[in-house]
Amino acid sequence: SDRAFAVVGVNGGLATRANPCLAEQLRWAARASGSVTNQPRVQLYLNTANPGELRTQVSTWPTAGRTPYGTCAGANDTACSWQYGYERARNSVVSFFTPAARAAQVDGVVSRYTWWLDVETMNTWQSGSGAALARNRAALEGMTAYLLARGGRVGLYSTSYQWAQIVGTVPSSSNLVGRNSWLAGATTLTQARENCRRTPLVPGGRVTLTQYVPDSLDRNHSCI
Repeated sequence: SDRAFAVVGVNGGLATRANPCLAEQLRWAARASGSVTNQPRVQLYLNTANPGELRTQVSTWPTAGRTPYGTCAGANDTACSWQYGYERARNSVVSFFTPAARAAQVDGVVSRYTWWLDVETMNTWQSGSGAALARNRAALEGMTAYLLARGGRVGLYSTSYQWAQIVGTVPSSSNLVGRNSWLAGATTLTQARENCRRTPLVPGGRVTLTQYVPDSLDRNHSCI
């Protein structure tokens, strides 16, 4: 009841699933006090994943698309990984609207918010090689590209350990470079404050939020 700002999940735990309570939770978030002036009162986060190694079991794996990594033709490669991320971001945004929504409405909603990409090992990711990490990175780049093209502000939510396991080193050419970090992993406010001084997830970014979970309820501390 005393929230200064709130971060609402657009998805229902998976990148392919909508949050059925989104509208209600957005109304709740909008009543935040705004007392932390450097944080928008309402922010959003998206679940992320890359199930390319299981693509024969995934109905949403793309089979076509032109990407910065070339043409997607349904393979488990960086092109289709990028396309998968792009489509997951697009479908998540569309969950705000009825099927008849106009593109102008979509753009207006995206540009209104900061969108955090939730990168956690509990979701489905590729593993075992540098090429697998590159495909995971491409999926996040596809999501970022969709949101940036519509005026959104994109940040990255993870822990340093999970980020290293899923994404690895991010090259300077990636559109993930310069994105701000929201770091999880603390259990107390003191630890959350200390985590503000940790290295951000990607070069050029800043740690602007940290999370702590003292009583099974996620709480967040602003570093700015």
